[in-house]
Amino acid sequence: MTRKRRSDVAALPALVVKPLDASTWDAYARLALRHNGVWGGCWCTWFHTTQAEKTHTAEGNRALKERLVCEGRAHAAVVFDGEAAVAWCQYGPPVELPNIHHRKEYEATQTTPPDYRLTCIFVDKAYRRQGVAAVALRGALHLIAQAGGGTVEGYPHDTQGKKVSASFLYNGTRRVYEQAGFTYLRPKGKGNCVMSRVVPAG
Repeated sequence: MTRKRRSDVAALPALVVKPLDASTWDAYARLALRHNGVWGGCWCTWFHTTQAEKTHTAEGNRALKERLVCEGRAHAAVVFDGEAAVAWCQYGPPVELPNIHHRKEYEATQTTPPDYRLTCIFVDKAYRRQGVAAVALRGALHLIAQAGGGTVEGYPHDTQGKKVSASFLYNGTRRVYEQAGFTYLRPKGKGNCVMSRVVPAG
């Protein structure tokens, strides 16, 4: 049965954000499987690994992600609609997420490293363009605050008002980050940018 878009449904339970851990792994995995392992079977592992550590298979990526989650070395805010996971925002310290796009350019212009990075926001196809990415982003900031807070960097797409396919927006848009209180720092690559905000503890 095809899942209806939220805009087509009169009333749905409020979206709830939970941390990615062993208890939410199965729901997270079902969301990834609904989308062929996400971006060609990445399973949201690309930012965790260097080139030498990559498995280059969807099965290997899934096993790596599950292991990192169970070891407490992979973090994300997972958005739930009822029992179904419908989105996530991946976050973690730079040591946990060392591999970012345009890394050489970023490191050449970096001053002080952040306490946390936001590296991937993914939304179920049936829930896109309905504000769910913003829910995932705010959920990650809330979990970071609970962990003690700190300086948080994100690397969203700077679309400059142009309409872009949601499937290419792997880390949300500059506008979504601005609405969450982030400040624009500098461009990164051709279409991304570096944005930052301080999240207080609590």
